[in-house]
Amino acid sequence: MRYAQGGGLSDERRQFRESIRMMAAERFALGEPSSAIAKELRVSVRSVQRWRRTWFRDGPRALRSAGSASPPRLGEAQFAVLEAELAKGPVAHGWPDQRWTLSRIKTVIGRRFHKSYTLQGVRKLLIRHGFSCQVPARRAVERDEDQVTGWVKETWPQVEASRRRSMHGSSSRTSPASR
Repeated sequence: MRYAQGGGLSDERRQFRESIRMMAAERFALGEPSSAIAKELRVSVRSVQRWRRTWFRDGPRALRSAGSASPPRLGEAQFAVLEAELAKGPVAHGWPDQRWTLSRIKTVIGRRFHKSYTLQGVRKLLIRHGFSCQVPARRAVERDEDQVTGWVKETWPQVEASRRRSMHGSSSRTSPASR
């Protein structure tokens, strides 16, 4: 099942949903109708009906959460090691510049932990641990900020054409001024 936030449910959210199903199971035992349970628990009637079938067939234990879909490939200790490797920089891992890309991080994970990730998997792993995309500022080494500032203040206003017209314009095609 896919969720909008890009991963599965957090443990807290999974536990909350399980508690909703357990409350529904208590009401199933009392014989309440599905529509009343759905309205009270603020869920869809179809969900309540599905839970009721599962409860009837396998009992209340069947409504418990099965846990996360899959455990993360890199544990917290391994991610801490990866974070230390990333802090060393790409040059320390053999790349010519100081720019981390998803494919480079994927390669480091493969070399260090012998685990295979897709680029999207690397992206989700990093986002899950609080990293964000950064775009490097591509500026020439020879760039002189004082000269750029002076050009913007002095030369650019002279080069930039005035946007005002000498006379009022008209959107009419029949107007002589628009010809």
